[in-house]
Amino acid sequence: MKATAVLPVKRFDAAKQRLATGIDDERRRQLVAAMVADVLEAIGEARTIERTIVVSSEPVAQEIAAAAGADVIPDSSESGHIDAALTGIARAHADGAGCVVLLAGDCPLLDPRELDRLLTGVPDRYVAIVPDRHGAGTNALVLSPPGAIVPSFGEGSCARHVDAAREAGVPFGVEELASVGLDLDTPADVIALTRELASRPGRAKRTARVLGI
Repeated sequence: MKATAVLPVKRFDAAKQRLATGIDDERRRQLVAAMVADVLEAIGEARTIERTIVVSSEPVAQEIAAAAGADVIPDSSESGHIDAALTGIARAHADGAGCVVLLAGDCPLLDPRELDRLLTGVPDRYVAIVPDRHGAGTNALVLSPPGAIVPSFGEGSCARHVDAAREAGVPFGVEELASVGLDLDTPADVIALTRELASRPGRAKRTARVLGI
């Protein structure tokens, strides 16, 4: 079964505010745009993804998504990340998708081969939860079918997804994906990402360029 990737993207002015102490606003916007472009490139290289939907009210993100061949849904309500995710999931479901993978635009190290391994052989009823490197948040979520559970975000979302799957009676697994574990929220994450990119040149080229690598 192939999957539809759903990528909700905030307006760049509102994104990654916790980075403001170490990165000026213009560079922060450039970094967010670069990460989204790198993530979309990786998604496009995955054999198990048949369609990508980007939900965003950010004009630059819409342009990046269109250039990458993704379907763009304007997030006119700007009511929140979860609502944007639900909008994309609902569109995928309405268009007949049997499986959705919800991905984060701030995981530029995403490896299409790891994404393919995650999605290969997904049963008709299954939830795969990919935690962040701290084990608390969720950086990717596979929903088969798309309405298997309601997604969550932020601290503690990994445990909330486990609880939701149990409550719904849907088989689930917590899957570790190295390339998805590191997302960018804090200055410490920027340092970790910079070290990772410096040690393995050629990954996330746009993000590396903005970070001066």
